[in-house]
Amino acid sequence: MSEFLTKLKAFEGQVLTPTTWGPDEVNTPMIRHWVETMGDTSPIYLDAEAARATGRDGAVAPALMAQVWTMRTFNDKMANNDPSQVWTDLIATLDDEGFTSVVATDSDFEFFVELRPGDRVSLTEVIEDISEEKKTGLGTGHFVTTLKTYRRGGAANGHSGDDEVVATQRWRTLRFKPKGSEKVAEKPAEKAEKSSGPIPGLRPRPALNVDNAFWFEAAKEHRLVIQRCTNCGVLRHPTGPMCGACQSLDWDTVDASGRGTVYSFVVNHHPQIPGFEYPLIVATVELEEGTRLIANMTGIAPEDVEIDMPVELDWIDADPDLTLPAFRPAAREDS
Repeated sequence: MSEFLTKLKAFEGQVLTPTTWGPDEVNTPMIRHWVETMGDTSPIYLDAEAARATGRDGAVAPALMAQVWTMRTFNDKMANNDPSQVWTDLIATLDDEGFTSVVATDSDFEFFVELRPGDRVSLTEVIEDISEEKKTGLGTGHFVTTLKTYRRGGAANGHSGDDEVVATQRWRTLRFKPKGSEKVAEKPAEKAEKSSGPIPGLRPRPALNVDNAFWFEAAKEHRLVIQRCTNCGVLRHPTGPMCGACQSLDWDTVDASGRGTVYSFVVNHHPQIPGFEYPLIVATVELEEGTRLIANMTGIAPEDVEIDMPVELDWIDADPDLTLPAFRPAAREDS
């Protein structure tokens, strides 16, 4: 075992997130937002009588919302407060060796108790396993598996006994070095903010799979394609294996015209990461064909971007392995 892996293995068994209670009780408005977004029409989540007809005491929350009730608030996240010193030390240990990028790989939930409005939920997270170094399509890295335990309160919530386990979740992330990153000298973070040009380094790699690889391959040829259902003709983006309109698995692609309008946009200032130039304009562009996609804007200052402004296709050849569509203001017809 290498010295570095020994250092990583020392984190196993340590508490990454001490027991932390969610900011709000389980509540009906949030449940309503969830089921409407997910298209879950089961009446047991919003109709107490319908839930009682199934033997329950009243309406319950969807099981998969367990994580929702313990999510950190916006202000808490923006304060950049790490959940624990263990968290700080683990991330620093990985960052120091160049494992600076992260992607979630899988989540394994097990549910034991249904939650009801008024319940308060806590989260405790323990580092269960850190793998040896692995080579992946994104880059070389280590898989970090944590065990999250969700509990609802005892007597304070009207339940007898100690805090009751609601669910457990094994959460696995990959901390990795992006391919080719060892060839690029990255600027220290404390200096990056002062930079007026691109921050040296590679852009994050897309998570390629059988459902989206064709799209990125077309981009390398400077072709913006849209997936089309060959059964009903509906266009769709993001790409996926099944048509949302008719559930057909048969599809082909059409080439987009490259014309569209700005549907919405944000200007990112922080956090600043390698491969980008700040301030960074990120727009949702509505294509002439009707689908939308998120892309950077080029050739325009942030203060000049407007909703509904016409745009046309541009390309960002980030590096030899990554080309991405971008959009610039459309040329005026009278010019």
